[in-house]
Amino acid sequence: MSKLRPLHDRVIVKRLEEERVSAGGIVIPDSATEKQTRGKVIAAGEGRILEDGKVRPMSLKVGEVVLFGKYAGQEIKIDGEELVFLKEDDIVAVIEG
Repeated sequence: MSKLRPLHDRVIVKRLEEERVSAGGIVIPDSATEKQTRGKVIAAGEGRILEDGKVRPMSLKVGEVVLFGKYAGQEIKIDGEELVFLKEDDIVAVIEG
């Protein structure tokens, strides 16, 4: 994949694969699944630029698994990988553990 560096308070997230088999062993087709709202942060900017010109560092780190809104961000395909560009404010939670 190309080297990408998001600017300011933006992050690049790769969606995590969703389970394709139900608990009962039924295979769920792609057309019946919704887009995953969980992803792994693969790149993060330096942070938000405040009104006084100072930079507030990002609270997210590369490698963290996060939750984001279903319609949040902008999807883009780079080198065959589907990525989502999000602002830090679009991230709802960090999944720990």
